[in-house]
Amino acid sequence: MQIVLIGAGSAQFGLGTLGDIFSSEKLEGSTITLVDINERALQAVQKSADAYIKEHRIPFKVESTTDRRRALRGADVVVISIEVGNRFELWDEDWTVAQQYGIRQVYGENGGAGGVFHSLRITPPIVEICDDVMELAPDAWVFNYSNPMTAITTTVLRKHPDLKFVGMCHEIASLERYLPSILETPFSNLALRSAGLNHFSVLLEAHYRDSGKDAYPDILAKAPAFFEKEPGYSDILAYSNAHKKEIETEGSTWRPLPEGTVSQKAWADRTLFKKILEHYRLLPITVDSHFGEYLSWAWEVADHKGIKDFYTFYRNRLAHAGEFKIEKKRHERLVNILEGIIDNSGYEEGAVNIMNGTLIPELPPTIAVEVPGRIYAKGIKGITFNDYPKGMAALLRNYCGVYDLTAEAVLTGKKEYVIQALLANPVVDRVREIPELVDLMIERQEKWLGYLK
Repeated sequence: MQIVLIGAGSAQFGLGTLGDIFSSEKLEGSTITLVDINERALQAVQKSADAYIKEHRIPFKVESTTDRRRALRGADVVVISIEVGNRFELWDEDWTVAQQYGIRQVYGENGGAGGVFHSLRITPPIVEICDDVMELAPDAWVFNYSNPMTAITTTVLRKHPDLKFVGMCHEIASLERYLPSILETPFSNLALRSAGLNHFSVLLEAHYRDSGKDAYPDILAKAPAFFEKEPGYSDILAYSNAHKKEIETEGSTWRPLPEGTVSQKAWADRTLFKKILEHYRLLPITVDSHFGEYLSWAWEVADHKGIKDFYTFYRNRLAHAGEFKIEKKRHERLVNILEGIIDNSGYEEGAVNIMNGTLIPELPPTIAVEVPGRIYAKGIKGITFNDYPKGMAALLRNYCGVYDLTAEAVLTGKKEYVIQALLANPVVDRVREIPELVDLMIERQEKWLGYLK
């Protein structure tokens, strides 16, 4: 395969994805082209790749370029993981400027007012990448890891409905972190299906493979006690600070902390999570900081300290990008999908972001949804959920209008759609200051939002 990684100057993405690809015998012989606008960062990743290939004598070729169009000619697979500008400085503006105007958003990355501005900033360059793909490699698969996932996927597939564009998010992996402990069974013994919108999705089906028995009653019975005891981000950060060291991670999983070293803070970063379990009898597949971005009442119950502490920990972790290295193992699910495409296997992947159509009939057809999908050489066949729970569907529908208007704002450049997207947003409960807020954000982020008129 000819595989192009766009945004590969990021050590976490570039080196991590190379390690994933190198783990696959089916992908041996592939040429991987690294693309980034930061030539210095790009060369650092190239140097690491060259050294790894030489040391381990593996049959892959890695090259790099800042010329995206040259890299895309004849590509079979394009993987996108980009940000624009200074990620955390802009995130801070998305989060805090809206709060200054009285909008009570809990995270400001993917949902709420901050999520709208983030979408408006990052989606246009991804659309431009996809414009090039359609011209230079129209049969290529395109996998996107950038957020806000639903806004990006919705917008791209509205403009290019025939593009094999798939949004990828690793939040589904959270189920593997705790369900085996809750149910006291190996993860391999569980058949699971989740669906919804990205970062706003719930577990819908759970069965034990060995007996065929429904596991959901056991999850509902045992999950509350389990999460009462699990340490949260505030506990981990406090332990890290007290011991003057960073807590090691394995993939996206915290390694167990020594006995008695953390306070047992109830529902750390899962106080909102608990309310969904109580009132909807459904298990979210992510935590308060993500799920709470889409709910008007999240501010009341979310663990704000846990969310802030996670943000601090995450920001500090990415500041040590030089510590990332190539590891020949699977961190993400991309390679599993590529192998499924090669084999035309039809295996079921747990979470892909694709256009809805009729996959979740309760939701609009032209909004991207996150569902399981069967992987084939010619495309992905999403799993349909005709009986999606009505209560959760109502919450999802409340946010679909925001994604609709955000996509239209990107594709038309109309500022009025931005204002309307904010006024439709469940997190926004005011009207007078919204036009001023939009003008201020366009002024502050003119380099990326100046196309809005």
